[in-house]
Formats: sequence, structure tokens, C-alpha cells
Amino acid sequence: MLDETVRGVFTIAATPFLPDGALDFDSIDRMVDAYVARGASGLTILGMMGEARKLSTSESAAVIDRVTQRSTVPVVVGVSAPGFAAMTSLSKQAMDAGAVGVMVAPPMGLRTDAQIVSYFHNTANALGPIPFVLQDFPLATGVQISPSVILQIVADCPTCVMLKHEDWPGLEKITTLRAASDAGGRRISILCGNGGMYLLEELMRGADGAMTGFGYPEMMRQVLDAFEAQDLDRARDIFDAYMPMIRYEAQPGLGLAIRKHSLARQGIISHPTVRVPGAGLTTASIAEVDALAERQKRRLGDLGVPEPH
Repeated sequence: MLDETVRGVFTIAATPFLPDGALDFDSIDRMVDAYVARGASGLTILGMMGEARKLSTSESAAVIDRVTQRSTVPVVVGVSAPGFAAMTSLSKQAMDAGAVGVMVAPPMGLRTDAQIVSYFHNTANALGPIPFVLQDFPLATGVQISPSVILQIVADCPTCVMLKHEDWPGLEKITTLRAASDAGGRRISILCGNGGMYLLEELMRGADGAMTGFGYPEMMRQVLDAFEAQDLDRARDIFDAYMPMIRYEAQPGLGLAIRKHSLARQGIISHPTVRVPGAGLTTASIAEVDALAERQKRRLGDLGVPEPH
């Protein structure tokens, strides 16, 4: 089961589709294998970049079953939903299939600290013993969660075992949370998102790793390994080699299409299909991504970073 001690890289998985928009199960298998081979210590599925809201109930269940059966590392399932009935139903399916926990983002519309705290109290009650990840992604949800509110939720809800930190800018939030736990408060795992854009600085502030996606998922493992070996120069050099692609993928509205193109380009998935409604890439964008990929490959080669198999 997921708990407060988790460290490492939980790769946010894409959801592969065939050109007609149907689920691509062969690509799911290949993608899971590739994520694990490239250093994932866990997987998170059905997140925002996993196009969860575009799936039917039966499709969500099918993805959960396929990934949990295939994966050799722990799986967390995104279960955010407008109501608790849908959330609890999907959570039960996920845990029955072998997931280690679930991830919940607050719904749009929460405005006050009291509303946010109450929502996560209700979440904990609805989920019962199931451990959950609090996803703090205000740029997507519009919900601003202050460090003091997170600390209250953590203190009140023992089954909240992890924060998926995606505030932007949010480095000071990590520092505040870690100072509170160092002073005697309950410490939970903090894994960070935002495509890894601030990964190294987040680790230096006290994060335990990454829970995010990127078209080259091995980046998180390579940076984390260098950081944990206390080789900051190498960690920076590796991060810098990927930074142009990280920056390009961070474009609002196009990030998923760019990520899926990169995954398809490497043969991890068969098709870069983004299910409608969703943006595709123009010929010019594809050329830019491909040029960045070739430059990235050369820079990593210069650093002696082996290509993934």
C-alpha cells in the first residue's frame, strides 16, 4: 500500500489510442514496459494528462486492469470526479485490481480554506482505508491550497500519505511543508509534477522525487540518481540537456500532443493520437520537436548518458 515513506519516480502514464480513438492495448503494454525499463519506481494512470475525463467508465476500468496486470511496479490511479459516488466506485475497482492507492484533485469551485479542508475530510471518509495522494495543481483546478491548509489536511486525514506538488511557482511551499514536519508535524511524501520543469530545485527543497510525465521519462530517474549520489553538477548537466524539450512540452494546450509525439517517435506507443477534444501538432511543430530531440540526443551522448533500450 502507498504510504508516507515513498520516494522515487512515479511516471504519469499517457493513455494510448488508435487513430480512430479506440484504446490501444498493445501500446499500453509496451508503454508500461518502457516506463519501468527507463527507471519508474511506480506508475500513475488516469491523471489529467492521461485524458481520464475522455474515457467512459468501462474504458477506465479496462485501462486499470491492463496496467495493473502488466506493471511490475506499484500503480496509483487518478480517481478525481465531480461526486463521491463515482470516486469511491473507481477507487474500489482500482484497489481490487491491485493498485496501491489513488490520487484526488480538488474540484473547481472551492474558494475558501474551510471548503478545501471539508472537501478532503469528505474524501478521506468516502475512501475509508484507501491511501490517497492530494494533487495540488492550481493552474489546472483553479483551487489555491496554502501550506497551512495542506498541513491541516495531513494532520486530520491519516490516509492522505502523499502530496503531488504542482504549484507554480511552488518552491517556497515545499520549504514551508518540510520545515513544519522537521518541527514535529506529520511528514508525508512529496512528489512533484509540472513535467519536471523544476525537478532539481524541488529535490533540493526537500521533495522525495517526481510524479509527472515527460516524453523522455528516463530524465526524472537520471536527475534523481545524480542528485541522490550528491553529484549536483552532473544532475544539472543532465537536466540542462533535456531542458529545451521540457520547455517546449510545457506549452499550454499542446503539451500532451507533444509528449505523445515524442513517445511515438521512440516507438513506446504506436500512434500519437490525442482523443478529441484535443489539439494536434502541425508540420512545423513536429519539425521543431524532432530537431530538439536530435540536439538532446547529441548533448546526452556528450555527457556519456546511455540511450534507453
